[in-house]
Amino acid sequence: MASAISANRAELLAIANSVATEKMIDKSIVIEAMEEAIQKSARNRYGAENDIRAKLDPRTGDLRLWRVVEVVEEVEDYFKQVDLKAAEKLQPGSKVGDFLVDPLPAVELGRIDAQSAKQVIFQKVRDAERDRQYEEFKDRAGEVITGVIKSVEFGHVIVNLGRAEGVIRRDQQIPREVPRVGERVRAWIMKVERQNRGPQIFLSRAHPEFMKKLFAQEVPEIYDGIIEIKAAARDPGSRAKIGVISRDSSIDPVGACVGMKGSRVQAVVQELQGEKIDIIPWSEDTATFVVNALQPATVSRVVIDEEESRIEVVVPDDQLSLAIGRRGQNVRLASSLTGSAIDIMTEAEASEKRQKEFAERSKMFEEELDVDETLSQLLVAEGFSELEEVAYIDIAELAAIEGFDEELGQELQSRALEALERREEAQREERRGLGVEDDLAELPHLTEAMLVTLGKAGIKTLDDLADLATDELIAKKRGGEQRRRNNNANETRRDRERAERAEDKGGVLGEYGLSEEQGNEIIMAARAHWFEDEPAAEEAAHAESSQ
Repeated sequence: MASAISANRAELLAIANSVATEKMIDKSIVIEAMEEAIQKSARNRYGAENDIRAKLDPRTGDLRLWRVVEVVEEVEDYFKQVDLKAAEKLQPGSKVGDFLVDPLPAVELGRIDAQSAKQVIFQKVRDAERDRQYEEFKDRAGEVITGVIKSVEFGHVIVNLGRAEGVIRRDQQIPREVPRVGERVRAWIMKVERQNRGPQIFLSRAHPEFMKKLFAQEVPEIYDGIIEIKAAARDPGSRAKIGVISRDSSIDPVGACVGMKGSRVQAVVQELQGEKIDIIPWSEDTATFVVNALQPATVSRVVIDEEESRIEVVVPDDQLSLAIGRRGQNVRLASSLTGSAIDIMTEAEASEKRQKEFAERSKMFEEELDVDETLSQLLVAEGFSELEEVAYIDIAELAAIEGFDEELGQELQSRALEALERREEAQREERRGLGVEDDLAELPHLTEAMLVTLGKAGIKTLDDLADLATDELIAKKRGGEQRRRNNNANETRRDRERAERAEDKGGVLGEYGLSEEQGNEIIMAARAHWFEDEPAAEEAAHAESSQ
């Protein structure tokens, strides 16, 4: 019998050591799992109502089993309580309230008990393994890692990373790349999440950061921080652009990234399955950077609208297709690189647009200020585009225009102010006709024109406005504005329809350029009456309860 016990001890410790080594987890976790499994089996044998504990010595393999009982004056639960008389037998000198240890003989595990114990141990070990994997990878997001393709499931690639598994989802793979089981693959760790089924390590080969990390591996100057990749944009598997800058004036950032006979950039291109990479010098001057980003096309002129975060680029007629690129690829990558929407147009189209804007503004001044065509055109030629600019400019600046004097300037300002009042009154009437309450007109930053827009969107009361989030009120329209020109010879009808479907509606007042701070002030002012009503409601409730 003694030899059997010794064998069992040796076997338990051997199992614990083996599992801990194989799963690369702490041996104490395996010992704890075994103790829990033995406790469960003992409860099945002696009764689940008992508070049974097990302790396995990690050095000798000795197993102790006991029941914990409480000393009470009158026993109500015979499984967990004993009276003073029974307690005296277990431990002399026991008092009411003490907890005593009642040793139990070791149990022999039957087939069912052994199976149950095995499941408990496996589950505990599995949980510990998942925790170990998560702790190991949770801080490694942003690294490039190498693994072996284990399987391909529903288009998603499962990668064996050694101590864990990662997944490259279909949308994070390089198009036309065919993954094969057993192949080694490099990928960028996007994120690591803790989930019920274990840590999920999401990998990417299509993200611009993957390309940046590859350059850092191939170009020592980037790794050392002498050269920095300031921006990157990719059309995975097809084409990419990166903007680079050097902190050392003696080092050419583009040349360093290209390498001797293109060796460095070619190493990255091969890893990205032949993806063509344009390396361009980054510049703090937006116009210069846009010109560089649109290479190889030649740019004639760049007009930047900082408020709308839009850039208008004019190119020679013969450069239009090159600037836009196949299916808009060149301008799309340049837009992503600069972070602004880019509109491409030819010299002829730009001239036509300027003439149209000139005629529209001249007509507006002619009608609103009741002046002749020559005077209205002169105002536009001097850079005036809105009535507000004429109404609130310094008189001296108006009088300084050739052919103007102070008297004419004052008359124009007076007429501009009257026109603005007429416009505001018309908008006020329209707003009231839409049913927009006057309370909204008292809110900060809202003009009558904005109130008309709100009314057309069905927002007519303080509660209607208060229910909106700030983004729903002021977010700028993005999707539709960033669409590329439809006269691109390579853009198909399907491309245009797809762009139209992707168009984002933006906020209700997105066209007015309100800041986030202004939007918050409007929303909070609209909600103010909610908080004013609360004390009154509380007083009414209190009065009712006192009656």
